[in-house]
Amino acid sequence: MELAPRKRTLAAAFMTLALAGTLALVAAPAASADDIRNRQYWLEQSGIENAWEKTQGEGVKIAIIDSGIDKSHKDLAGAVVGGTDMSGAGSADGTKGVGAEPEHGTLVATMLAGRGHSSSTPTAKPTKTAGPSSTAPAKETVGAGPDGVIGVAPKAELLSVSVWLGSENPSGKNIDDQIPAAVKWAVDQGAKVINMSLGSTSTAWPQSWDDAFAYAEAKDVVIVAAAGNRKSGSEQVGAPATIPGILAVGGLDKDGTASVDSSSQGISIGVSAPAEDLVGGLPGGGYAQWNGTSGAAPIVSGVAALIRSKYPDMSAAQVINRIISTAKPKGEGLPNAIYGYGILDAAAALSADVPVVQVNPLGSIAEWIRVHRRGEVVPPTNGQPATSVPQPKATLSEHAAPVAIPVAELSSAGPRALVLGSLGLFAVIVVAGGTHLVLARRRLLASDGADGADEDSEGSWGAHTSHEAPPQRVGHKH
Repeated sequence: MELAPRKRTLAAAFMTLALAGTLALVAAPAASADDIRNRQYWLEQSGIENAWEKTQGEGVKIAIIDSGIDKSHKDLAGAVVGGTDMSGAGSADGTKGVGAEPEHGTLVATMLAGRGHSSSTPTAKPTKTAGPSSTAPAKETVGAGPDGVIGVAPKAELLSVSVWLGSENPSGKNIDDQIPAAVKWAVDQGAKVINMSLGSTSTAWPQSWDDAFAYAEAKDVVIVAAAGNRKSGSEQVGAPATIPGILAVGGLDKDGTASVDSSSQGISIGVSAPAEDLVGGLPGGGYAQWNGTSGAAPIVSGVAALIRSKYPDMSAAQVINRIISTAKPKGEGLPNAIYGYGILDAAAALSADVPVVQVNPLGSIAEWIRVHRRGEVVPPTNGQPATSVPQPKATLSEHAAPVAIPVAELSSAGPRALVLGSLGLFAVIVVAGGTHLVLARRRLLASDGADGADEDSEGSWGAHTSHEAPPQRVGHKH
């Protein structure tokens, strides 16, 4: 969603995060609840409806680090099982919308784990039922009813973690403090998947985030983040989607092509999912049509929850590997900076035969810290976050970069003597070479005379030596 970025001091060394996308309200009188369901084209296109035959996300907790979730929305009845506020300006349970776009968290939540609902008034559209002559068994109803928004993982449980984004926080808490606290809390509350539909225009992240994300990695949590949107100023993927090990999600239009406005590009993109003409719930019970990788991310997070539900013993690395290795290839080379490994295929991610991996194919934040922060990550113990211990600096001497000679010094005797000396040496080599050639020719002629060579043979020699080499130009090569 488009937000005005909050100004920060240069000392913070990190740009304010912005929620990404565009928002258009769906008028309640003009759009019935079942019309909302009909707009969810991605459920079939991304293979989610087929994936529901395997699981609907039972037993998996998903933390949504966002602006807060309105758990009173009729499509979220029973979905939100816990929450907290890290902004210092919201409600204690994280269900009050905060920041520049307080509705954002509810939009994300309904797309990820909405239950839908049954309308209190009968709809004009008849419901299909299996008649006496029908031999096909009726499909199990997904969610709480046929109306409203149904999420990708409608039986998963949600944790709401509210953070203040996009404008000045009245409590004074900044992003550098809110994000790591939010991640740590979500892990400690048992979240197996964390959705972060937020991002920045910077590829770097504050060092204050390192411990929290290393802690999540050590606790085997899948983290999914939005890649960002060009329309909101993110030409390239920004943090946290650039953090090693995080599954960054790019955006597609309805035709399955990379979205021009609602996506960005970068080598950290893992998979792409629908990001245009999305629909989600608003605080107070309404709905909105919106665009952005903020909506693509919960689609992928939902699929991660489905996998963790079906395979409860599967590691986070294996979950991520299933999603990217079963994606439908798209673009030049795999992975590529536009689509990552390809287009999300939920059904394949649930049922395909995928080789087991031991490490996360998208990298490791712990290893990154060890290499780039020059520190060793100490594994977490007793619920404490991982800590980075500084290591001794490298013992290799660091040589200064070459410095160009000032122009004023180029007219001094030293450089001139160097140039003239080089030319003199070159001239000596040329003269010596010529002298050697003349002597060789005389020896050859003397040999021919001794053998009684006739005039024809001498003329033949002259013919071969009549083509003299052109004179060489001595000087600087430009």
